[in-house]
Amino acid sequence: MKQFFKMMFASVLGVFIGLGIFMLMGFFMFVGMVSSISSSSTAYVPKNDEKVFQLPVKGSLTEVTSESRFGNLFGSENSFSLKDILTAIKDAKENDKIEGIYLDVSYLSTGTANIDVMRRALTDFRESGKFIVAYADNYTQKGYYLSSVADKVFLNPQGLLQLTGLASQTVFYKGILKKAGIEMQIFKVGTYKGAVEPFMLDKLSDANREQITSYQQCIWNNIVDNIASARNISKENVNDFIDRGFMFSSAEKAVECGLVDGLKYREEAENCIKELTGVESGKKLKTVSLAKMKNIKKKAPVKKADQIAVIYAEGEITDSDNTPKYSDANYITEKLVDELIKLKKDDKVKAVVMRVNSPGGSAYVSEQIWKQVHDIRKDKKIVVSMGNVAASGGYYISCAADKIISEANTLTGSIGVFGIFPNATGLFDKMDLTADVVKTNIYSDFGDISRPMREDEKMLMQGYVEYIYDVFLTRCSEGRGVAKEEINDIGQGRVWTGEQALERGLVDETGDLNRAIEVAAELAGLTDYSVKTVLGSSDPFTEYLKKQMGEMRTSVIKNALGEDMELFRILQTVRHASGIQARLPYDFKTL
Repeated sequence: MKQFFKMMFASVLGVFIGLGIFMLMGFFMFVGMVSSISSSSTAYVPKNDEKVFQLPVKGSLTEVTSESRFGNLFGSENSFSLKDILTAIKDAKENDKIEGIYLDVSYLSTGTANIDVMRRALTDFRESGKFIVAYADNYTQKGYYLSSVADKVFLNPQGLLQLTGLASQTVFYKGILKKAGIEMQIFKVGTYKGAVEPFMLDKLSDANREQITSYQQCIWNNIVDNIASARNISKENVNDFIDRGFMFSSAEKAVECGLVDGLKYREEAENCIKELTGVESGKKLKTVSLAKMKNIKKKAPVKKADQIAVIYAEGEITDSDNTPKYSDANYITEKLVDELIKLKKDDKVKAVVMRVNSPGGSAYVSEQIWKQVHDIRKDKKIVVSMGNVAASGGYYISCAADKIISEANTLTGSIGVFGIFPNATGLFDKMDLTADVVKTNIYSDFGDISRPMREDEKMLMQGYVEYIYDVFLTRCSEGRGVAKEEINDIGQGRVWTGEQALERGLVDETGDLNRAIEVAAELAGLTDYSVKTVLGSSDPFTEYLKKQMGEMRTSVIKNALGEDMELFRILQTVRHASGIQARLPYDFKTL
């Protein structure tokens, strides 16, 4: 009887807890909807003493954020996208009350291509006659690269200017896998397809080192050229600062070399901004935040009969069933296929721009997306705009477009495929594990990790990988109007920058998303049109909750792993990858 009452009490308690959670979620939903309604109906108008737009340079940067009606409930003021920032800079330029931008620099996690886009937007802002002042306690390389376009660049007197150049490191797992008793059975096509090298080598192959050196130097030359031009100094000055290790010298060296304009504490830098806007020194500097700028009052766009749709394809390409649960990362799945089909059928949409920012992934899902891009092209014009990276599967889904526009520093190409199958025989031996199989046909146990592949199985697998590669080459050949042999010569899994890809005919011109929209309008013969954004999320509430859970989960993991967080991301990618992969060999990161 005692046990019965314990079980009954536990059951009742569980019901009450469940009801409580349900009611709490209902309350959150209500608050989120009310918040959304109030924020959308009340536009922000800067006060007379709010003459400066304070733009925080902080955190990771996605292409676009979800416009979920529940986003205001838990959303952080730092959760903004590249689209938000570019729109805010444009609005600040056009708003008569805003006289300048205060770049508040901390750290920035994004690719060089996105920084180039923001630099151009800031340069356009300056050319309108308004000022930009940048300040940082410490400048990371990316933060400084963005800030170098400012009229004044200030650094904390005890701060660091972390200009170091570019470096790419590859971690190899062959040795530790051998110790664990696991052999990776590799199947690939492409001399430069380095994604599999960590599992089969203990250092970079000569071909892989060649391609990394090539695109890395190309990107660095562009960065140095842009910094030198913005600061009106020589390229030699920039590289000399780095090669002499002045990053670790006193901050005065940055001033001497012409990289910053002065050493000031934050209060002193803000006093300079006050002087520029005519604010008395004793008064507080009042600024317009990015959150307010996003909602600043402006003329409502006039809806046109003809539309150009901008659809975003951001993240790894994978089957929706294989996306990690509660992940904070973006993924390209079959949902993109559904959205492209809708755009194809929408008579109002006369042209489509697909913004691609992806290292690739599943070859199968890439093929499904390619098919829809190919079909849209039959009836409408479609242009691809490449972001930080559009390589391997990212290029696969792009190649059928009428035109491809990339940034000079976009990483693209990597036309190649691979497959990996583990053989855990050694691990089974170490753990005294045995396995026995009963099967009906010769290949019923294909992929069994408890044994090595037979030679006939390896031949089948390699043949399939080569078949997928041939399909990839065919798609690129047909899309670009280039012979398959020529695509193969510049393919082989090799990564190119957008600038290098332009020279080899893989892209049509360098430019940003706005340029891609212009090209789409020109191809479609449109002069009077409106632009609509397609986010590709059919269930905003579910997607938003997944994102919030992912951010909480990632925060806990980051605190636990610290610098090992990148290894965790790599393992997550490997764990959830399925089928033949068309994926960029590595992540390319700089300070």
